[in-house]
Amino acid sequence: MMPDLMLFNQFLLPLAFILGGLALGWVFDRFILHEIKKIAARTKWEGHDMIIRAIQGMAILWFALAGIYGALHSIDVKPVILNISLKILRVIVILSVTIAMARICVGLVNLYSKRAGGVFVTTTLFSNITKIVVFVIGLLVIFDSMGISITPMLTALGVGGLAVALALQDTLSNLFAGIHIIASRKLRPGDYIKIESGDEGHVTDITWRNTTIRAFANNMIVVPNAKLSSSVVTNFYMPETRMAVPVTVGVSYASDLERVERVTVEVAKEVMNEVEGGVPDMEPFLRYHTFGDSSIIFTIYLHAREYNDLYLVKHEFVKRLHRRYQEVGIEIPFPIRTIYMKQKEKED
Repeated sequence: MMPDLMLFNQFLLPLAFILGGLALGWVFDRFILHEIKKIAARTKWEGHDMIIRAIQGMAILWFALAGIYGALHSIDVKPVILNISLKILRVIVILSVTIAMARICVGLVNLYSKRAGGVFVTTTLFSNITKIVVFVIGLLVIFDSMGISITPMLTALGVGGLAVALALQDTLSNLFAGIHIIASRKLRPGDYIKIESGDEGHVTDITWRNTTIRAFANNMIVVPNAKLSSSVVTNFYMPETRMAVPVTVGVSYASDLERVERVTVEVAKEVMNEVEGGVPDMEPFLRYHTFGDSSIIFTIYLHAREYNDLYLVKHEFVKRLHRRYQEVGIEIPFPIRTIYMKQKEKED
């Protein structure tokens, strides 16, 4: 064989395969995927962006591996070295495909959650479970491709899983409690809740072990899923975020109750129309209910868009109602209690 031809076969041809694979991968990643994304944007399905993002970056690796595969077959190497090299390439390909599939599966779970309107909310728990399942399958495929029997491994995993389940009862109870919380759709990230211990705030995430709640004071409350699942929970965002805001007021017994009702409802309407967080299309209403020690007591019901808005709505209503009562002469009496003291006459 001529020296130039030997040099071409031993060095230049393999290098051409590798560089060609890198060049094709760069062209595919930079231009072809971009064009595919533009075409897919015309469709109604929202998953194409997620699939393209999962493939981006991996395409260059796959084309480069194809170039290396061609380079290995273009040179004379020992069968043992070739076999080991091909196994390494196969492992890298399967691992990279597994990573891309994990991204796609997590994206599909999130997309299904968005379309289902909260049937499976997007949480760290479901994302991690999806990734673990995909990576376990990928790992088993890698072992099988290397000629390692996975049957004994599955048997060992079954026996080991039983031992781990007994040792990690608390952890597993939190895991399944978290799955139950999500599947029941009673709590979702973003909901404002109050549990029977008195802690309250916005649900930020549901992980495999804990549910984190951001309190109104902006601190984080971490609650084990098992404890949250067995607690009495008030969800202020279900069935809707809009909620009633009751305010209790007392007026003098000498007041004209019809006039009191009319003035109070006028102020309530004004607050709900002008204050941010009020619900203008909801009609406030008033109900008298108690003859108190020094006043006739009633409750006026306003409405707020969500739980955090009730504080401002109530704040503005109390200020404006107090000022209006002073203007129109409606009295909010101080608590008054009359005490009769009987003194025993002294005996002579």
